[in-house]
Formats: sequence, structure tokens, C-alpha cells
Amino acid sequence: MFRLLNIEIHKLKHSRASKVLILLYFALLTSISLIATIKFDIGPIQFHLADMGIFNFPYIWHFNTFAASIFKFFLLLVIVSMMANEYSNKTLKQNLIDGLSKKEFILSKFYTVVALAALSTLFVFIVSLVLGYMYSDYTELSIVMDDIEFLFAFFIKLVGFFSFGLFLGILIKRSAFAVGGLLIWLFIENAFIKGFLFWKMRPHMDDIMRIFPLEAMSNLIKEPGTRLDAVKSIGKQVGENWGGKISVQPLDLLIVMVWTLIFIYLSYLLVKKRDL
Repeated sequence: MFRLLNIEIHKLKHSRASKVLILLYFALLTSISLIATIKFDIGPIQFHLADMGIFNFPYIWHFNTFAASIFKFFLLLVIVSMMANEYSNKTLKQNLIDGLSKKEFILSKFYTVVALAALSTLFVFIVSLVLGYMYSDYTELSIVMDDIEFLFAFFIKLVGFFSFGLFLGILIKRSAFAVGGLLIWLFIENAFIKGFLFWKMRPHMDDIMRIFPLEAMSNLIKEPGTRLDAVKSIGKQVGENWGGKISVQPLDLLIVMVWTLIFIYLSYLLVKKRDL
């Protein structure tokens, strides 16, 4: 495993675009901490995001993983450009000539996907822990560890999303078109399929949509806004019961894991059957 991963790390180190995207991605993850500095006063009204409880344990695990998920497209560009470079620079063919099997080639890409996802998860964990202990009203260990499953969901979400990007990169061979393909599929899921189900099978729409890849990944970490005390208060004033317990659902984890296996296997089939 480490031999295959080292091959990919060597390629990334010599790709200026990949290094810039990776650095930008982690810089954006760090920028989550800047939310704590947002503070302004308008007469008697004082607004300070950190005082709203967004960095309280255990809520911070949900909020930070949701916020960090927004930036995942930067690493997706690394994944698809990595595959595009394999074809344009003919390194894929050279790797096979040098003795790397097609299975090992796909595994090396998958290990890179897992490594980037693991590194991202570790980074979010550290940032969340620091912010939590700086701003949280609750620092008891039992409270700190509550909801930490959102970190695991974040990891699985990234692995699934990057595996989808890897598959599209192999299928289309061009990074821009691969990203375009992902956006087209997102549109198909959210407009055509969801629209049709809303029209024909509205009572079962959510259950059916749950099995589609991007929807399943989205369901892993749902929006955390309604869990804030301020939002709960507004909900009560308008007669809405917002702020119920939101947790990671095992079925959503399973669906994303299955899609990940499907994407990696399809990637392997494409490389195996193509005349490279």
C-alpha cells in the first residue's frame, strides 16, 4: 500500500496545480476559524457569531464538518486533474510498462483518495477541537465526544465524493469535462429525478432519492442551522418545531460506502478494458 501511495505522492509533488489546490483547500478549512472573529455592533444590537453557540461542543462537530464539506470541490479538482495528467503525460502507460498492474494502478489512486480524505478529517478534527476549547460553554469529555460521529461521516463523504470524481476522470479523461460531468449529474439528480418523483411519487420521494450517490452523500451531514438555540427560538415563534436531534444515519453511511465500491470497481473495469 505505502509503495503505491508513494508513487502518487511523488506525482502530486511535481504538479504545481495540485499543490496550489491542496494548499488553497486547507487554507479555506482554516478560514472556518475566522468565523469566530465576525463581530459588529449596530446601536444596541451586538452580533458575535461565536456567542451564538456555533463552536459549542458537541454542535461544533456538526457545524464544522458541514462547513468543510463545501470546500471539497477543490480536492475534487486535484483528483480529476491527477487522472487527466495520467493520460496527457502518458504516465499511466509508462507505469504499466514499468510493471505496475492495472489493479495496482487503481489501488494507488484509491489510496490517494483515502489519504486526502483522512488528512482533511484530521485537520477538521484539530481545528474543531481548538475552537471548541476556546469558545465552548461545555468542555466535559462526555459532551466533547458526543456527535463526534460527524467526523466519520465527513471522512466517508469525502471518500465517496472523490471516488466519484476518480471514476469520471477515468471515464472522460479531461479534468474540465469530468467536473462538468459531475455538475450535470448533480443537475439530473436534483432537477429531473427529484422533480419527476415529486410529481409522480411525492410520498416516497425522499426514500427513493436517498439511494442516489450525491443525495446519499448530502444526507450524511445535513444542514446544522436549525439546531442553534437562536433558530429554535424563531421556530417556536412561527409555530415550527425546529432543532430536533440530527444524527448520522447508518443506512446513509452504508449507501455511500456501496457507491464508493461501485465507483472504484467501475474505474478498474474501464482501465482493464481500455487499450492504453
